[in-house]
Amino acid sequence: MTSVKQLSSLDFTGKRVILRADLNVPLKDGEITDDGRIRASLPTIEYLREAGASILVIAHLGRPKGERKSELSLKPIAERLGKLLGREVSFSSDINQALKVTERAQPGEITCLENIRFEAAETSKDDAERLELAKRLASLGDLYVGDGFGAVHRKHASVFELASLLPHAAGFLVAKESEILENLTSNPLRPYGVVLGGAKVSDKIAVITNLLDRVEMIAIGGGMVFTFLAAKGYKIGKSLCEPEQFDVVRAILTRAEQRGVEILLPTDVKVAPEFKDINGRVVGIDGIGEEEIGLDIGPQSSLAFANAIKKCRTVFWNGPMGVFEFSDFQEGTRAVADALRQVDGLAVVGGGDSAAAIRALGFADSDFGYVSTGGGASLEYLEGKELPGLVALS
Repeated sequence: MTSVKQLSSLDFTGKRVILRADLNVPLKDGEITDDGRIRASLPTIEYLREAGASILVIAHLGRPKGERKSELSLKPIAERLGKLLGREVSFSSDINQALKVTERAQPGEITCLENIRFEAAETSKDDAERLELAKRLASLGDLYVGDGFGAVHRKHASVFELASLLPHAAGFLVAKESEILENLTSNPLRPYGVVLGGAKVSDKIAVITNLLDRVEMIAIGGGMVFTFLAAKGYKIGKSLCEPEQFDVVRAILTRAEQRGVEILLPTDVKVAPEFKDINGRVVGIDGIGEEEIGLDIGPQSSLAFANAIKKCRTVFWNGPMGVFEFSDFQEGTRAVADALRQVDGLAVVGGGDSAAAIRALGFADSDFGYVSTGGGASLEYLEGKELPGLVALS
């Protein structure tokens, strides 16, 4: 594990702090539907403010690809941040405006910069372009704090290069996420189980492959399960499928059997004739009709997954079991979430859609051992990859 510098290593009194946060929250019709990531940034912001720093928050929203898109402005996120903090958060529409604000900022004042991904250089593949943007950003502060865990797997200007230009430390969120992931990879309590869902097998192949040497059980649901079922010869109707992954999936199943790792697949699923919020029907995995789409694991499978989870002392979960946004296809995800609450050990909800799902289903973050803010970052860590944002904060 890359050991990150702690906040206690820096003196923030009277300093301008650039805080790279993760405020990439889901929006629907311009409204924030889950502000979990904003709330996760509050402890570090409050600490910096109380330590006598002025704070410039840098974050991204979506993938504007260097274009200014009004629907991806951070302005409503800055407003929500202000409400949660109970104090004013000013907003700067670009770097030049932010420079004027930060030059006269007083201790305790908080400013949010517009979506950093409106700057094409932020995500550029060209090292020189990213470094040039990082130098412009570095002029806005004296110290850098990296607390956007959801972006630490990206070699972006505000995540990687900027940290190298200023004295730096990790915020509370990044430090805690790193500690939790280290627990999952170094010496986990056993049995150790992983639950994976979501749409695509291709997104999870690397993490499954790496975890086969580390875990006792992997339960697979979500849309990705139908590639597994099809690779085993089942007819899956019009369900999601990646035929090009069949050979990889078969190799995973063979290796798991050789290593004594249980791969838990559904024995029943809930299907519908179309991808809509309608009532589905439960069928065995050998009973999916040609015109049907699998949208959730079935009740038998939900029970089996829950029982397997509760036997584990360490569990990592990433990806819902079905289309939880549809009312009749939530039960698989609900069963997994409920089982995770009962784990006697460490149960980690691996960010992204999983975190959004538990909140949408009425669970609280405090119901679980830990709820990560960064799904992609968590997965890459568990794949064994070096994360640029953590390297930069070492």
